[in-house]
Amino acid sequence: MDHERIVSDVTARLTRASSAEEACRVSVNALHAHTGAMAAALLPVRRHLRCVAAAGAWQVFTAVQPGRGVSGRAFRTGQTQTVVAVQDDPDYIPVGAPGTALEVCAPLLDTDGAPIGVLNVEWQDPTDVEVARKLVDEVAACLGDRITRLGGPPPEKRTEKLLRHAGALTSASTEWELMAAANDAARDMSGLSAAVLVVDDGQRMRVGMPTVLPDEFESKLRDVMTALPESALLDLVNLAHRHGSSYTLGEADHCVPHAYRPLVDAGVATLIMVPVGPPDSGGVMLIADERSLEPDPSMVNLMELLAAQAWSCLDRLRTLSKLRELASSDPLTGLRHQGPFGERIRGAVPGRTALLAIDIDQFKVINDTYGHQEGDAVLVAVAGALKDALRHADELFRLGGDEFVAVLEVRHPNEAMMIADRLTAAARAIGRTVSIGVALVEEDEPPERALRRADAALYEVKRNGRDGARLAGS
Repeated sequence: MDHERIVSDVTARLTRASSAEEACRVSVNALHAHTGAMAAALLPVRRHLRCVAAAGAWQVFTAVQPGRGVSGRAFRTGQTQTVVAVQDDPDYIPVGAPGTALEVCAPLLDTDGAPIGVLNVEWQDPTDVEVARKLVDEVAACLGDRITRLGGPPPEKRTEKLLRHAGALTSASTEWELMAAANDAARDMSGLSAAVLVVDDGQRMRVGMPTVLPDEFESKLRDVMTALPESALLDLVNLAHRHGSSYTLGEADHCVPHAYRPLVDAGVATLIMVPVGPPDSGGVMLIADERSLEPDPSMVNLMELLAAQAWSCLDRLRTLSKLRELASSDPLTGLRHQGPFGERIRGAVPGRTALLAIDIDQFKVINDTYGHQEGDAVLVAVAGALKDALRHADELFRLGGDEFVAVLEVRHPNEAMMIADRLTAAARAIGRTVSIGVALVEEDEPPERALRRADAALYEVKRNGRDGARLAGS
């Protein structure tokens, strides 16, 4: 290898490179042309080293994690890595043809000596190790210097950010996670310091909860918006849906429309407002900053795409939640049924968890005399009365027909009987009566056996005239 000639050629080409990507491209092309080796330049993009230029291979990997591979090792340590027996190196990632004889990977360093990328070169033919290392080191030094002069590794493109954040939105499993991902994406893609979602939760417009610990400006903005009456939030939402996205021009001393005045009073100097979802059930995304800036219109378009993706994912989560609720609930009374009941009693605490088996008295007579429609009305009415009579933490399930079970956490049996008496009184208040059997889950007792004991106590009540409660024996 004509070492000096290669370095001179690379240096001359680098002086004409106008971007970091071009500098990487001319370097690897020159190395491959002179040496026949496979050469690749990798620059950091978030948590990966991305291959931005390569030559001499049929296919290369797009990205390498900084801590993996010989390239990752060179980037992490800031030291040139020389591998003469690739089959023995646990970090070697095969990217060229079989039979690599030598790999030299040198870090690209900025003026402070910090790694800003790597230059990786692999030879298939026997090559002088010291000569190869010296060549790669010198080319890497020239390339690192040129990239630094050009402003450093190129930032992640907005479209790449959008796709990356779209993945985070899609994988969110809760509305809170989704809002966190949407707000993080809006801040990251726009470069502004605050992002707030205002969404319809099915009952009213609400300001989305903070996603991470917000900075002082976003905290103040959220406090102001949370204190606004719903009518003011609706004004913002309606503006966005009536006229579409809007953004400030970075010019001061202009008249501020009334709907925006609370935001300006909170310190907002730059604002992007994007509609989210449909007008009747959606909301608005606000991306703001206390600096006076003029957002790029193309970036506002990306915010619209982000808002559309966020709404699509939010709508999916809400649909799945409704389907899960329907799957686990009795459609007539709205109470949960057998499946959730089984899950609940698996966590029963011996001596503390009470099961109350409940039957509506004479329910078959009601069905036979007045028909199933009237029977359904009685079920709904009794279920509502029982639920209202329970304490906040108590749970009521419908297991089928007129069979209900209440699950309580109590300190002693008398407490369970007091709740049972409240339930019988609640049924009487709507003109019906119920029979209730009460059993506390005992030590080493399967909850199912405790329920059978509660059923047995319930039938004792029925045999003794109905309309009452009885504590089951052991």
